[in-house]
Amino acid sequence: MPRVKIYTTTTCPYCKMEKDYLDSKGIKYENVFVDNDEKAAEEMLEESGQMGVPFTEITKDDGTVAKILGFDKEKLNETLSIN
Repeated sequence: MPRVKIYTTTTCPYCKMEKDYLDSKGIKYENVFVDNDEKAAEEMLEESGQMGVPFTEITKDDGTVAKILGFDKEKLNETLSIN
């Protein structure tokens, strides 16, 4: 099963929309709040090259990593094989 990590802030409406969507599909994820954690913000910046949220990293079973900036339902569906 893929590992999903979402970098978010406490006030981001698109972050909430993405988490609600994944919850509705039964997808488990790790939620990382970057507005309260400087180390997490630096980690996100290193991984994504920017500070926009939500930023999602999906590590697939084969070890490949998909990176999705913003709440992109189509990319999430494709990457996680959601119908």
